[in-house]
Amino acid sequence: MQIQVNTDYNIAGRETLVARVQEDVEQGLSRFAQQVTRIEVHLSDENAAKPGDNDKRCLMEARPSGQKPVAVTHMAATLPEAWAGAIKKLRALLDTQLGKLNEKKGAESIRDNELR
Repeated sequence: MQIQVNTDYNIAGRETLVARVQEDVEQGLSRFAQQVTRIEVHLSDENAAKPGDNDKRCLMEARPSGQKPVAVTHMAATLPEAWAGAIKKLRALLDTQLGKLNEKKGAESIRDNELR
């Protein structure tokens, strides 16, 4: 799973920030490593230098193998809160989307029971 982090020009400390984001994304979404080819993270400060609540934005896009990309957005007061919230939302979305591929209405087929 490749992780690409992009920031706008209002965010400082790019190299250390990118390393922290990549580590958190790897830990938070590790169970999807075999099913997702790439995750793109876009961090931005909506108000730039002006003060404001919940002005840090994290847009996270995942590209599951053989499927259309999915994306989530989370706004928060700080960048770590923004990417943590986006990881949580993306994990739930991938659980739902990829879980449906592996399950058939939540139960085994009746035909599977006949073979045992």
